[in-house]
Amino acid sequence: MKASCLTLPHLTGFCLMLAACLSALPARAIGYADTTHVLRELEVRAVRRPLATVQKLSGKDLQRLSSTSIADALKYFSGVQIKDYGGLGGMKTINVRSLGAQHVGVYIDGIRITNAQNGTVDLGKYSLSTLESVSLYNANKLEPCQAASEYASGATVYLRTRRPERDSLTVLAGAGSFSTYRGRVNAQFKRNRWCGFVDAEYLNSKGDYPFRYRSQYEDTVGRRKNSDIEYTRVEAALFRGGFASHVYAYVSERGCPGGIVRRLSDKYVNVGREWDTDFFVQSSYRHGFDNHNQLKFNIKYSHEYLRYKTDYPENQNTARYDNHYWQNDAYASASYSYNLHNWLSVNVGYDARMSWLDADLKRFSVVRRLDQKAVAAVQLDHRGMRLAASVLYQHYKDHTFAHAGAAEPLGRFTPAISLGYNLFGVQLRAWYKNIFRVPTLNDLYYTQAGNRNLKPEYTRQWNFGAEYAFNHSSGFGLSVQADVYINTIDDRIVCLPLRGTYSWTMLNYGRTYCRGLNSTANAVYAHGPWNFSLLMSLTWQRDLDRTDPKSDSYNKPICYSPTLSHGITAIAAWRVFSLTVSKLYVGKRMWSYADPEDMLKPYNNIDLKFSGTWRRMTASLEINDLLDEQYEHIPRYPMPGRAFYFTLSYSL
Repeated sequence: MKASCLTLPHLTGFCLMLAACLSALPARAIGYADTTHVLRELEVRAVRRPLATVQKLSGKDLQRLSSTSIADALKYFSGVQIKDYGGLGGMKTINVRSLGAQHVGVYIDGIRITNAQNGTVDLGKYSLSTLESVSLYNANKLEPCQAASEYASGATVYLRTRRPERDSLTVLAGAGSFSTYRGRVNAQFKRNRWCGFVDAEYLNSKGDYPFRYRSQYEDTVGRRKNSDIEYTRVEAALFRGGFASHVYAYVSERGCPGGIVRRLSDKYVNVGREWDTDFFVQSSYRHGFDNHNQLKFNIKYSHEYLRYKTDYPENQNTARYDNHYWQNDAYASASYSYNLHNWLSVNVGYDARMSWLDADLKRFSVVRRLDQKAVAAVQLDHRGMRLAASVLYQHYKDHTFAHAGAAEPLGRFTPAISLGYNLFGVQLRAWYKNIFRVPTLNDLYYTQAGNRNLKPEYTRQWNFGAEYAFNHSSGFGLSVQADVYINTIDDRIVCLPLRGTYSWTMLNYGRTYCRGLNSTANAVYAHGPWNFSLLMSLTWQRDLDRTDPKSDSYNKPICYSPTLSHGITAIAAWRVFSLTVSKLYVGKRMWSYADPEDMLKPYNNIDLKFSGTWRRMTASLEINDLLDEQYEHIPRYPMPGRAFYFTLSYSL
């Protein structure tokens, strides 16, 4: 005779039947009086690992980093290369898996930061002080009600603004090396269901750091000139439920120093200066009708002004410019998601963006670009198997009054697909994405260099990865992920000499093939008043030129692309004190095919940050580049060496 087995369904049914019988009996019959019991609210959260490759910094770990700008935080992510053009005041761009800065989308609260003129975002203009989290996604994010533009990048950076939880006022003052002074005021409020903040910051720095430049043929010692910066940033946000709005203004003046010329570094005092005025206002609203239907709207208007001047008497051997650019951008989107079943959902979206670009260049005409995107995406989650697929349509049309006319309209469909499966607690994933970037307005219409016949730059990405997460009741947690990937880029848009060295133009030239490995590990441990966090990242990749088999550069590494880089960030916190140690290693990089043996040297960058809070006052001390390695991202542009920064803040 077989032994009976009481399974979970049997037990559940028995309990329900027993409860029904007891409820039918009078209270006296079962021996208790009418009593009301109030149960505590219980919140149950289930975390589902994303299909995309995701890296994220959030909360206190983000604020404890020895960094002030978004670029400083992102440099510790795996697969990321930050290009810094001149230290504190220099432009900072992000390159992910060697796709190029134009293939990386940057979003604030789900709405993209755009620049139709050159397609890049200067991350140095955005502060960490108002952010709750910084995330980097390879492949699509795959959330309900995503805008169509969120599917249109090779990689995506999401900046999520922190929502205030109480009223507060914080005043901060700081000073540091190279005559750097900083002040900031942050006011937050929370009233019923409304909350918001106003954040204002001012920074001034001479940036006159000393340097020593050594090579096989020279040994130059000097002090950096024209590397100053002065900026004012003001932003405000307002939130209520599914409504979020953001206003941002940034005004700056900065020097643009040239390269270190052999023993003549002080000759060119004014290589160039730049004035920027950036402004945007954006709003989004998400509404869920029920458990199945969600609708989201986004709107945004932005204005950018740029002046670049090199017309100085000291610039004897530099071309003279004094150019002004004006760019306006209007954007709107609508997206809708519907859960057909618990295991199947559909997302559709439409975006429209109109950009205007004007400049006071000779023979330059105002350019208008209408950018439209539409997406249809589906997600399936059934018995441990997850599938996501999308098709994105992009259409671009330019209009200009120039004699040469506008480029031909461009419309393309691009697909993406992701697969995931949970096997014994390990999340396996694989995804493929085909995407392109349209030529920027500079690529097409810049005076004497623009080419109206450019084709889009296509990327194809393949990725296979695995992720594992473990949490113990003792306070220890560990998450590990690793991905191998291959990406190719066809019809790369580059600037090449057309008729001698004095006439350059934009051309489609080149094909690259990149294969690599990205890996991250994050460990946390909490015991009593102690909290420890360790974040490690590793990147190995080979980014090769596959353009012309007859060329000397064929199958050689792409310039500025390191083979190996890794980073370690350790955070120890005890009560009101915290210590952060960050180490970043970047291997050697080729920078010119003309002399492959002349490489940019590898470097280690170590940053320290110590902070403590006493009552309402917080003090922090940062030491950047502890080893004083004056490394280079670009040849003859040495970065600042060791620098100290001290800040003091008071909160009410």
